[in-house]
Amino acid sequence: MMEQNITKERLPFETERQDLANVAREMFNRKMTNVAGGNISLRVTPDETFAYDGQEYKAGHDYLLMTPTFMSEAWFAKMSLSQILVVDLETGEKLAGEGRLTREINMHEGAYRANPDINVVYHSHAPNCMFWATLGVDMPNLTEVTSVNVPLGKIKCLPYREACSQELADIVQSEIKKLGDDATQNIFLLDSHGVLITDTDLHAATEVLETVEWNADIAYKQTIFKKLGIIDDYRSCGKKTDGQAESKLNL
Repeated sequence: MMEQNITKERLPFETERQDLANVAREMFNRKMTNVAGGNISLRVTPDETFAYDGQEYKAGHDYLLMTPTFMSEAWFAKMSLSQILVVDLETGEKLAGEGRLTREINMHEGAYRANPDINVVYHSHAPNCMFWATLGVDMPNLTEVTSVNVPLGKIKCLPYREACSQELADIVQSEIKKLGDDATQNIFLLDSHGVLITDTDLHAATEVLETVEWNADIAYKQTIFKKLGIIDDYRSCGKKTDGQAESKLNL
């Protein structure tokens, strides 16, 4: 739940929308996506009912703050806070903001419906992660930060489903349900399409994205060393490993 102090000089969820706009731009500059797309949403729940510009926002009701379609292609992710859309999570209706909803909102909605504790859904086309995603294979989890400090477990690649399709949204929702509580900090590879992160906090989600992107590069190089015979197995945290970090469900 959150408190919303509203005056005619402040937009609904202004602080959170500005933060989301800043994060989208910074991560674009850090090459965590490309002009082909990517989208981010954040769940917000006001503590008090308020109205702005004829629109009522109800206490205890869930809304999404979401980047608009073509955020990267049209604006290189350089957006004002008013371009961060406000969406009714229950109905999918856009209530405020300049721009149009991405067609991938169904994937975001599916993630939130699968686990009510998820507050952030982050889809990106990070380049090194895309290498593993286009192969359609799980990414070896080798770095200390991704396997110990932020224990992500197995970095799983979901089977291919066409971008923006209901089939993709359905498989995301199904796989998130299987994770249970672990879905509150998780990353999936989407075959040939990128990554999907679920988390409870926007800035924590960016940490997952960037650290897994570094892990993707390290895993690629270790795979080459294995193929060349320089090493006989993956190495992580001072020991040999098969690269498939134990699922958090089994810890």
